[in-house]
Amino acid sequence: MLQTRFNPPLDRGLRGGEILSINAGLDAARTLIARQYPLMILVVFVCLSLAAIYVLTAPKLYTATAGLVIDSRKVQTLQQQGSMGAGGPIDSAMVDSQVEILKSETIARAVVKDLRLADLPEFTGGSPGLLASVSNLLSFSPRAQRSEYERLRAALGYFQRQLAIRRVGLSYVIEISFQSESPNDAARIANAVAEAYIVDSLEAKYQASRRAAAWLQDRMKELREQASTAERAVADFRAKNNIVDAGGRLLTDQQLAEVNSAATIARTQRAEAEARLARISSILEVDDRTEPTVSSPLIESLATVTDTLSNPVIVKLRQQYLELAGRASDWSTRFGPTHLAVVNLRNQMREIRRSIADELRRIAETYKSDLAIAKAREEAAQKSLTDTIAISNDTSQAQIVLRDLESNAQSARALADNFLQLYMVSVQQQSFPITEARVITEASQPLGPSAPKKSLILAAALVGGAILAGLLGFLRNSLDRIFRTASQVESVLQTTCLATIPLIDKSGSAVKRAGNALFGLVGLKGRASAGTAPSKPPQGRVFRTVGERQLSVPVGIAGAVVNSPLSRFSEAIRSIKMAADLGGFDSTKKVLALTSSLPNEGKSTISEALARTSAQAGLRTLLVDGDLRNPSLSRTLTPSATEGLIEFVLGKKTLADLVWIDPDTKLHFLPCLVPSQFANSSDVLASAQMEKAFQLFRERYDRIFLDLSPLAPVVDVRATGRLADSYLLVIEWSRAKIDVVDRVLNETPLLRQRLLGAVLNKVDIAAISRHDTYQGDYYNNKYYQRYGYVE
Repeated sequence: MLQTRFNPPLDRGLRGGEILSINAGLDAARTLIARQYPLMILVVFVCLSLAAIYVLTAPKLYTATAGLVIDSRKVQTLQQQGSMGAGGPIDSAMVDSQVEILKSETIARAVVKDLRLADLPEFTGGSPGLLASVSNLLSFSPRAQRSEYERLRAALGYFQRQLAIRRVGLSYVIEISFQSESPNDAARIANAVAEAYIVDSLEAKYQASRRAAAWLQDRMKELREQASTAERAVADFRAKNNIVDAGGRLLTDQQLAEVNSAATIARTQRAEAEARLARISSILEVDDRTEPTVSSPLIESLATVTDTLSNPVIVKLRQQYLELAGRASDWSTRFGPTHLAVVNLRNQMREIRRSIADELRRIAETYKSDLAIAKAREEAAQKSLTDTIAISNDTSQAQIVLRDLESNAQSARALADNFLQLYMVSVQQQSFPITEARVITEASQPLGPSAPKKSLILAAALVGGAILAGLLGFLRNSLDRIFRTASQVESVLQTTCLATIPLIDKSGSAVKRAGNALFGLVGLKGRASAGTAPSKPPQGRVFRTVGERQLSVPVGIAGAVVNSPLSRFSEAIRSIKMAADLGGFDSTKKVLALTSSLPNEGKSTISEALARTSAQAGLRTLLVDGDLRNPSLSRTLTPSATEGLIEFVLGKKTLADLVWIDPDTKLHFLPCLVPSQFANSSDVLASAQMEKAFQLFRERYDRIFLDLSPLAPVVDVRATGRLADSYLLVIEWSRAKIDVVDRVLNETPLLRQRLLGAVLNKVDIAAISRHDTYQGDYYNNKYYQRYGYVE
C-alpha cells in the first residue's frame, strides 16, 4: 500500500517562500499607499461625494413582481389529443425561450400602447432627476417637440430598461418585475406584461393553427390527386399486362397449376398405355415360340392383362381351351399321346390358341392406338405447360413493377388520410386555442422604494473609489521616474547608495521642502540646499585672514561637518568617508572624483564636506576644483583667488603658490580660475601635464577629492580616466530623473566601472517616509536623539 510521507523541511520551505512573497506584496502595497495617499484619499472622497449626491437627487423607484408558470401537464394533454405539435415535455431551453419572448419588443409595444405609457413623462425622459438635469444643462440647443414615433421609441427603450424577467431556478416559474416611480404604475405594468404575454401566446397559436390549416388543406388536395393518379396507374398497368386477381391469386397462377396437373395425368396415361402394350406384346412373342399344351404360357398370361378378363371372346376361348387341354391330358394318359383322338384335341387346342392370339393382337392394336393418343395428349399438355410458364414469368416481372405502383398508391393514400386527420385537428385547435402559461401571482403595489439602494451605492462607491484610487496611485507611481529612495537607486543603477544626505538650510539646519501636501509634490524653487552654488560669495560664510591663501571659516552647509558634527548631515558625510576608506582608497588609489548628472545637485558641497571630514581625521587631504567650465567651488571657497589648477598644469606656478589652506582642518584646496569659458576643457583634463600633476598630488597627499563638472551638459568627466581612481555619483532626491542618470552612466562606461557608489542628496527626511517606510524609520528622530544627534 502506497503512503504519502509528509516532508516537514520542504513544506516549511515552501510556506516560507509563500510568506516572503506575501510580505513583499504587502510591503509594496504599503509603500504605494504611503507615497500616494493624498491622491487616493481625494479620489475616494470624490467618488463618495458623487455617490451621495446621486443618492440624494435620484428619484425613488418602486418594484412590483408578477409570477407566471408554464404548465407542462396542459401541454402534454393537448399533445395526446392530437398529433399537431406533438413532442416531448417542456425542457429548459423552451422556458428560457419564453423568458426572451417576455423581453421582446412585441410584448413591450403591446403594453405601451394598451396603457398609453408614451404619454407619461417618466417614459419619455421628462421625469426630474440629477442625470436628466445635467443632460438638459449640457444640451445647448432647445429641445424640439418630439413626434409620436420618437415618443414611442423613447417609451419602449425606458420600458425595456425597467423590465426584469427572471426564471426561478430550474422550475417552470417566471418572475416579471418592473420598476417605476409610481408604485401603482409598477404593479399595473407588471400585470399588463403577464396579460400581454398570454394574449400574444394565444394569438400566436391561433395564427399558427390558421396558417397550418390553410397549408394542410392545400397539401391535402395535392396528396389526394397524387393518390388517385397512383391508383389509376395501378389499374392501367394491370389491364395492360393482363394481370387478373381471382380470389386473392393471379389467374396465371391458377392456369399454371391446372396445366401442370393435366400434363402429369397425360404422362401417367401414356406410361400406362406403354405398359399394357409392352405386356401384351411380350405374351404374343412367347406364344409364337411354344407348342400348345395344357400349361401354355399364353393361357397362363391372360390373367395378367386386365382387358382379357373383361373380354367375353377370350374368356370363352380360354374356357374351351382349358376343357380341351384337360380332356387331351386325360386321353393322352389313357390312350397315349399319339392316339388320333388326342391328336384331334390338340389340333382343336391349337386353333383355339390361335384364335386367342388373334384376339390378343386385336387388343394390342387397341393398346397401340391408346398409346398414340396418350402421347399426343402428353405433348399437348407439355406444350401448354411451357406456354403457361412463359406467361407466368412475364407476369412475375410485371408484378414487380405492379408492387411498386401499389406501394406508391398506398403511401399516397395513407399520407392523404394522415393530412386529413391533421387538418381536422388544426381546425379544432383554431376554434379553441389554449395556452400553456397562466398567472400564479398578480403584482401588487409595493410598500417601499426598491431603488436607489443607499447603502449598496455608497459601499460600491467606496469600493470603486478605492480601486480607482489604487489604479491612479499605481499609474502615478509608475510614471514617477524620479529617484526618491536609496533602494530605488540601488535597484536601478546596480550600485550601492552610500548615504542619504538630508536637506539643510544655509545655517546648517535640516529643513523640510515646501510643496503641495495633497499630491506629495516637492517645491523645487527657491531652495537653499547642499550643492546650491551661488555666483556670489554666500552670505552665511565668514572670511578671516590668517596669512595669505587661507580658506574662510565654514559656517554654512559644508561647514556643518565642522560646526555640527552630531548632525545627520555630518553622519551621512562620515558614512561616505567610511565607504571610501574601505573600498576606494589604498596606497595607490587616492583620487576620488565627485560628479552628478545635472548641475545644482550638490556635488560641490558634498566634495567640500567630504574633504573637510577627511582632513579632520588627520589625513593629508587635497580638494581640487576640476570643473573647468563652471568652477563654482572656487567661487565659493576662494572668491579672491586669481590663479589655480590651470597655472599649475602649465608650469607657471608651483603647488605651494596656489594651494589654499583651512587653518582648522588643514585642508588644502586647489582652486580653478578661468577668465572665460573655453571649449577644449576636456583636452586639458586628458592631457599628459594634467596626469603628471595628479601623480604629484598622489605623492604628497593621502586623500584627493576632485570636484568635476556634471555628466549630461559636458563631456569633461569622460576625460578624467587617468586622473580619478574611483567616482562618486551625487543624485538629487525627488529631482534627478531616472532616465537621465541611467543614460549618462551608459554613455560613460568608465565611470560605471569605477563607480564607488551613489549619494542621495537633499533628502526631505519627513517626506521620505511616504516613499520608503523603512528609510523613514531608519532616520526617525528618536533613534538619533538617543545618541545626542541634533538636526
